[in-house]
Amino acid sequence: MGELAEFPLDGAERPSRQERLESLRRRIAAIPARGEPERAAPADVPTGRLLPVPAPLADVLPQGGLVRGSVVSVSGATSLLIGILAAATAAGGHAAVIGHRRLSLLAAAEMGAQLQRVAVIPDPGPDPVEIAAVLLDGMDLVILGLGGISVPPSRTRAVAARARSKGAVLIVVDGRWDGAQVRLDAQVSGYEGLGAGRGRLCGTRLAVRAQGRAFPARTTRMDVCATRTRIEWTRADRVDSSRRSGRPVAL
Repeated sequence: MGELAEFPLDGAERPSRQERLESLRRRIAAIPARGEPERAAPADVPTGRLLPVPAPLADVLPQGGLVRGSVVSVSGATSLLIGILAAATAAGGHAAVIGHRRLSLLAAAEMGAQLQRVAVIPDPGPDPVEIAAVLLDGMDLVILGLGGISVPPSRTRAVAARARSKGAVLIVVDGRWDGAQVRLDAQVSGYEGLGAGRGRLCGTRLAVRAQGRAFPARTTRMDVCATRTRIEWTRADRVDSSRRSGRPVAL
């Protein structure tokens, strides 16, 4: 899977807020600039204005991806969030996951995520929004778990402006964030398996609704399918059941 980057923000001797922010800034400075290949494993980092997403989701987004500099609200099934993380890092982008303890890195890896490009901050402290604002400076994608809090509009506007200026995508989950340009909601609508109900799960069907400031609500169905080697995303009407291995989907 590669080495997983993690910011240890908790411990017996908890550093001060300023020390934590300075540590984050130093780590960001060590990340190759967007479009600059890593020394160990060169890759094409997306240089356009779109962040790639799983193909079935791209079909319902007007631009075919998430526009850099935007804020996106995601709710419902976590598998959609995992798929976005996988698509972004597989294309060479760097991502940070803040305060989201339920996100499965195993599933992300099986969807093609490059975990060496993922920074995980499970305990961001009392102000996760500030940590996200700092990380927007060096990441292509920042996933921020709000833990149920409601962020004041004055602050959401300031962070959104920072995302625009840095060309990063901020995804917010599990809380209230007014003003997001795109809202995505994924709900499980069915499962597929083997053995007439007594077999193992090998596919999950999602109903995904996308709505934005500039486009009306659109809904599509997509399947998250376990093949012999990985987990793949497929439009619900394009699934080839012969590809499935019967291996459980780890979501």
